Amino acid sequence: MRSTSRQQKKKKTKRFDFVLYFLNGGFIIFAISLVIYLFFIQVIDIKNYRARAKNQRVGVIFSMRGDILDRNGLTLARDKVYSDVYAHKKLYENDPERAKKIAEKLAPLLEMPQDVLLKKLNNQGPVITLKKNIKKDVAKKIRELEFREISLGKKNVREYPQGTMAAQVLGYYNFDADIADGVEYTAKDKLEHVINKVKLEKTRDGNIIYDFTTDPVATTKNPKGENVTLTIDAAIQHICEKEIKKMVDEKDALRGTVIVMNPKNGEILALAVYPTYDPNNYQKASTIQMKNWTLTDVFPPGSTFKTITVASAMELGKINENSTVLDTGKMQLGNFVIKNYDYDIRPYPGEISMEYLFEHSSNIGSIQVAKKMTPYEFYGMLKKFGFGQRTGIDLPGESSGLLPYWTQWDNGIHTTMSYGYGTSVSAIQMASAVSALANNGIRVTPHVIKYSPEEAATKIKETQVVSPETAKAVTRLLTASVNHGKSVIKLDKYNVAAKTGTSRKPKENSAGYTPYTYTSTIGYLPASDPQVLVYVMVDSAKNGAIWGNTVAGPVFREVCLQVARILNLKQDKVSTKS
Repeated sequence: MRSTSRQQKKKKTKRFDFVLYFLNGGFIIFAISLVIYLFFIQVIDIKNYRARAKNQRVGVIFSMRGDILDRNGLTLARDKVYSDVYAHKKLYENDPERAKKIAEKLAPLLEMPQDVLLKKLNNQGPVITLKKNIKKDVAKKIRELEFREISLGKKNVREYPQGTMAAQVLGYYNFDADIADGVEYTAKDKLEHVINKVKLEKTRDGNIIYDFTTDPVATTKNPKGENVTLTIDAAIQHICEKEIKKMVDEKDALRGTVIVMNPKNGEILALAVYPTYDPNNYQKASTIQMKNWTLTDVFPPGSTFKTITVASAMELGKINENSTVLDTGKMQLGNFVIKNYDYDIRPYPGEISMEYLFEHSSNIGSIQVAKKMTPYEFYGMLKKFGFGQRTGIDLPGESSGLLPYWTQWDNGIHTTMSYGYGTSVSAIQMASAVSALANNGIRVTPHVIKYSPEEAATKIKETQVVSPETAKAVTRLLTASVNHGKSVIKLDKYNVAAKTGTSRKPKENSAGYTPYTYTSTIGYLPASDPQVLVYVMVDSAKNGAIWGNTVAGPVFREVCLQVARILNLKQDKVSTKS
């Protein structure tokens, strides 16, 4: 029994010694591995970990978005730096006298009664917001007090110093949600592109670590993104906004727009949209106020489209400047009768010239011209003019419009297309299309941002729509029709190539038309060497005579006169007034 017991004890001792030996060996191996690992970290791979440690301390200094300027350097949008003031309660909660001293010194700077501020300092929570959006000079004075219990949080606020001017062009920017509209959206990369970003090492408390490589001057400045210059002329924009608001209010209309463009290079000098909003307070604006419907919404262009019909047929060789067509005053289309607007006065004009067609806005004459083209031919020309596709303007939300494919055209579409009812266009599409006639047949991508030659090469496209001869012939016809007519758009000192239009407004959710109309005028001057194109459209005017000539026409006239004055356009017409 005793021998058996001794043997068992020996076995247990050996087993224990083996386990102990194994554990000791494991610890030795672990210790050796740890030494080797630390050796690699601290000696061999020291640069990598030193860099990683440094990166944890490095931060990019607070940066600002670039400004948005008009073509003459007027600031339309900019960043303003504000600070929020915070109190850290744990640093003074057990010292009432300290809290009183803080309230006493801060109250005049924060423009707050001392007792109110003291009450705030005693609010619940580890960090208490004392005041938001204080200006730079006030923040500087607070820092000079050197209260460790008070901290400042710096932030950007986007400001629009001209208020509502060009609101739909500029858009808005929300720093907290990083959302934007208008140029603030399309030029975001450039506005936020900081060329020389300043990186600084900071302690865990946010203090800058200065060394020989730190630029002390850079630490006091906020780096800024690139400025963006627009093609918009603030003076012209102001006039357009004033005139369209005046007419919309006078006629109790739903909305209106004025687009002013340089047809030679596609630069938008003004894009006035009414109703508008203040981008400084965009949160309070309605969707209707904020929407740039000149790009998004489409409508039948009406008689302004007759310029496109005549130009298309002329380019295809179906007619020429001296051609005539038979105008019967009215015609039957299925169950509908199409009449000229002045049918009661001129029931049967007979053979009419192209000048007469424009001057009297002949629907029947325009139909006769369109029927000289096949649907395939007419459709092809409309595509060249840019209908049924986006213009490529550098603003978000553009619609492509509605242009039925030529194989879907029946007699009704082909007929109504001629005088602006078979298609639906956006305001910017219409302006872009007619600009080709003012620019020797070349349509240039409309744009609101000024580009360098290198940028323009990729962003701006030129399309030869019609020949220079066709463009000049249509310009002569339009000019003669204005000069020989009695329209308000006729000017004393400038030849104007223009056309008015009126179209019935379709119902949104069903077939048929509402009682309201779209009234418009589009044209360019001086006709001998076009420098400016102006397009005016007013939606749903309700008071007085409602025609393109009586609603959009007066706005067109005033804008043309003011733009000619601002740009000092060369006069090309001898006044007939004594």
